[in-house]
Amino acid sequence: MSGAAASRNAAKAPGTAAAASPRRRGRPPGTESGGTRARILTAAREEFSERGYEKTSVRGIAGTAGVDAALVHHCFGTKERVFEAAVEMALAPVLMAGDMTLDGPLDDVGERLTRMIFGLWENPVTRTPLLAIVRSAVNNEVAAAVFRRLVAAQLLRRIAGRLDPPEAELRAGLAAAQLVGVAMLRYVIKVEPVASADPERIVARVAPVVRGHLTGR
Repeated sequence: MSGAAASRNAAKAPGTAAAASPRRRGRPPGTESGGTRARILTAAREEFSERGYEKTSVRGIAGTAGVDAALVHHCFGTKERVFEAAVEMALAPVLMAGDMTLDGPLDDVGERLTRMIFGLWENPVTRTPLLAIVRSAVNNEVAAAVFRRLVAAQLLRRIAGRLDPPEAELRAGLAAAQLVGVAMLRYVIKVEPVASADPERIVARVAPVVRGHLTGR
């Protein structure tokens, strides 16, 4: 048998490398699952928190998560989409707690909302992802646009929906600005004496202002 014929027969033989099915394009090695996605988003929060939006890369997120960069692209697409998913994940406890808070009477909604927000910031488990999101949003316009869109769509409109017109959305936005502003000074910029004040003192001072925005005449 000639060398050419032997090569052709080997290519047809079952179990040989030549006979193996060609690798399909599309999904990268490893299958995405809920656990894999959660690991990628946890890594993304860490990268965004440490490096900011601009210096964070999909490759860096993949390295921290222990997966291939192609898998990150497959699960989420662009870095902006990874950031958006990370924001949604970070806001999930805020929205869950917010829904329960807003279900109560409006008479004391200012204190309940203030206590809920600062309770999340005081908890290290929820504070870490919130810090990552806020720091990135402050330093990059793309990240800020994602943050604004999600906060407006998922948080402010829920609050405004519980308020009586007129200017329900404006009042909800001003209440949020009060809470975010104090949180920025306390947890991100760490301006004293706000940064080290007892949380109960913060709530006692801020809650009446939030209540005034939401229900004051």
